[in-house]
Amino acid sequence: MKQPRYLVPNLYTADPAVHIFDGKIFIYPSHDVESGIPENDNGDHFDMRDYHVFSMESIDGEVTDHGEVLHVKDIPWAGRQLWDSDTAYKDGKYYIYFSLKDKNDVFHIGVAISKSPEGPFVAEDNPIKGSYSIDPCVFRDEDGIHYMYFGGLWGGQLQRYRKNKAIECGHEPADNEPALCPKVVKISENMLEFADEPQDLVILDEKGEPIKAGDHDRRFFEASWVHKYMGKYYYSYSTGNTHFLCYAISDSPYGPFTYQGVILTPVVGWTTHHCITEIEGKWYLFHHDSRPSGGKTWLRSLKVVELEYNTDGTIKTIEGLIN
Repeated sequence: MKQPRYLVPNLYTADPAVHIFDGKIFIYPSHDVESGIPENDNGDHFDMRDYHVFSMESIDGEVTDHGEVLHVKDIPWAGRQLWDSDTAYKDGKYYIYFSLKDKNDVFHIGVAISKSPEGPFVAEDNPIKGSYSIDPCVFRDEDGIHYMYFGGLWGGQLQRYRKNKAIECGHEPADNEPALCPKVVKISENMLEFADEPQDLVILDEKGEPIKAGDHDRRFFEASWVHKYMGKYYYSYSTGNTHFLCYAISDSPYGPFTYQGVILTPVVGWTTHHCITEIEGKWYLFHHDSRPSGGKTWLRSLKVVELEYNTDGTIKTIEGLIN
């Protein structure tokens, strides 16, 4: 698959998480709607309210919509804006981890459970204790331990926290200071809690120094994803306002990670969010753009394209705008 393929023409969907469950490809995206809210840097116009689950028998196969599997009205602690999610499996149960604002307009990460990968999912009564910000990615290592990676700037509220505590006046560091870090935390055995305190996931430059806050072409903004290739951990993310998907590599799921380059150059639309999944021996980049909606940044569409590695393990850059 050298050319990208749009996956869900009948719904606006974004922020994909893709996993192989029961021998099928399952896609867990956000569901964009036309909210009528004016566009702003806090992302209020991204007023998503539910999730659908999709599946395919093969990467080139027909996409099945399993319908609505979770709605904001069925989440006891919900306020508004059901943003990015990811899904994990353990011991006969499937867990969706989702970003959602509470009734005080503060983002936390919640979890909902199902006995089936296509749902429906039932939400826990409260968000995960100690969670904040957005964009959970759940990575299962080869030893069976699950880790969550999360965080997002601006509307994602990460700038409101330091050392896992809310601060009075949220702000980003000065341009010459280290950038705010995404977070990594081990998930408990019951899959419902953090096993310890979230830690900074530090991204280093080629000199071994933390990426600076003013380096908007490389610093973390949102959209964490982790996969493993040739024994190395690959952490990929969006730079937000400069619209790149970048990646860094480490020998540990906790990092530090060393910056390597760009996976995807800017696409049509403001946000860039993705996942990277191996399917039948090939690797694929699932992402979104706003081309089908005529460039409306809040109405995005899922697409997939094959991802290729160089012999040294680096990833070949995909040109976004020409796709």
